[in-house]
Amino acid sequence: MTRPFGYFVHHQGRGHAERCAAIAWALPSTRPMTIFCARDDIFPALPTHVDIVRLPSLFEATGQEAGTMDWVPTPQTLHCAPLGWPGIRRAMAMLAGWFDTADPALMICDVSAEVAQLARICSVPHVKILQHGDRGDPGHRAAYDGAAGLLAPFHIDLAQPDWDASLRARTCFAGGLGVDLRVPEREVARQRIGVRPEEEMILVLSGGGGDGFAQAPIGVGARSRPDARWITIGNVQRDWHATEPANVEHRGWVDDAADHIAAADLVIASTGNTTCQQILAAGKPWLAVPEWRYFDEQHRKADALAAAGVATVRPHLPSSHQGWTGALAETLAGHRPDRQRAMIDDAPADHVAQWLESLADRLWTPATAPAPLSLEPRPL
Repeated sequence: MTRPFGYFVHHQGRGHAERCAAIAWALPSTRPMTIFCARDDIFPALPTHVDIVRLPSLFEATGQEAGTMDWVPTPQTLHCAPLGWPGIRRAMAMLAGWFDTADPALMICDVSAEVAQLARICSVPHVKILQHGDRGDPGHRAAYDGAAGLLAPFHIDLAQPDWDASLRARTCFAGGLGVDLRVPEREVARQRIGVRPEEEMILVLSGGGGDGFAQAPIGVGARSRPDARWITIGNVQRDWHATEPANVEHRGWVDDAADHIAAADLVIASTGNTTCQQILAAGKPWLAVPEWRYFDEQHRKADALAAAGVATVRPHLPSSHQGWTGALAETLAGHRPDRQRAMIDDAPADHVAQWLESLADRLWTPATAPAPLSLEPRPL
């Protein structure tokens, strides 16, 4: 029987689950895969050879946790390992039990330094998803250094300058992984979402990993460009002091984010990975505004996007009419759609699946034994 792949999926946002599903569909049907996640409702459709095991959350308290052990220091090789949490203990037991009974070929970790290290401790080779951010700490280094390989769901030109040659050599880069690369035509997309062909449309997009942009600065931006139609999708933080003009429309969560991006003349969005890949694939003028994330993930990604020349970056939404006017003008003037689309691979999921299969073969193919030493005397 073919050894299965395991796959741990962090349940914050949607990008982790979407790229997991893309890989699952690209793997051969003869390769079983078991997904471990604290939520089973964030995944797109999955093939029949894939199972989902719901784990207790590793960081959300349930009220059963001991609250008296915070004085015990956390070692630098761990990020989130509070003591006295039965949910964490149960989750790790479920993973270790599966390692023992399933005898997996690989464990893919997206993302947790602790789960990656658990796989290594249990003698299971793991692949660690590589994300942007200030991740040179001992916890991340232990997860990376102990991995059989690293998987980066973005183009190699978006690699951070501090990633050395040895790390890059162990990494499979896959621009566009987890994103539907069939970008609709602008006119078709506008018909679908109800925007007239002649309107200037500015899209403000918030991903699923945080609370979204604040309402007040969006209103200031809309007033700075009153002839444009401003549409927001995703979360918007409500500000009691915000006064919005009539050219702002909040649509909340939508199932057709790709249509909204394709219809837009300019996109304002944070730098979550799925959002990045969608905008790059569509080749749209992009004002990128990173949100707070652990290890400054979105800020380091914004730095990489700016260095590659595929987005205009601001540290926060502009706060004045003049600030908005300058940021929007710079975004439109610096737009390089061909460069943006070059960040997306033709078939990233297929590329990753082939890489994973080759890695598994290399790991589990017995090394060729050296020829036995002959003790017969050789003729003179």
